[in-house]
Amino acid sequence: MSNQFIKNAFARFLIIAGLTYLSLYLAHTFIIKRYTYYDQKFIGSIIQAAENTLQILGFKTFTVMQDRDVQVVGIDGSNGVWVGSNCNAISLFNLFVSFVFAYPGKWKHKLWFIPAGILIIHGLNILRVVALSIISLKAPQTLQFNHTYTFTFFVYAFIFYFWMIWANKISKLK
Repeated sequence: MSNQFIKNAFARFLIIAGLTYLSLYLAHTFIIKRYTYYDQKFIGSIIQAAENTLQILGFKTFTVMQDRDVQVVGIDGSNGVWVGSNCNAISLFNLFVSFVFAYPGKWKHKLWFIPAGILIIHGLNILRVVALSIISLKAPQTLQFNHTYTFTFFVYAFIFYFWMIWANKISKLK
């Protein structure tokens, strides 16, 4: 029975995707977060990009930057938006990578599609922080709802869309 289980394409996909995600999660949680400042530097880059975008849009901004999990970006007149390690989209990168890695397709396409997807997800995350900063100024009473539901749905929908592009188009390229 176990031999049939591994021959089943869906089961094989689930095993490979699950093990890939678990490996990436464990490496990030127990090595990168514990022994490096990569997370904080990455969060700082998200805040800097969001701040630059807000300034381009004509807003006067502020930031609060510290070493560990206290990083805020906002528009003057608001409380700003706290950006912590759960907001850096690393888990979304891992999810995306796991799916594309586990799904059949040529490696030459995976090697460009995975980084492209990560960059697009990163860009969406920066736009999410920008939008939440504007919401914090204009409609702070809706900030929690939009953070928890609207943008979660939006980002996961885009990731699903990228997966569909991979599964239906890119993975089939010769």
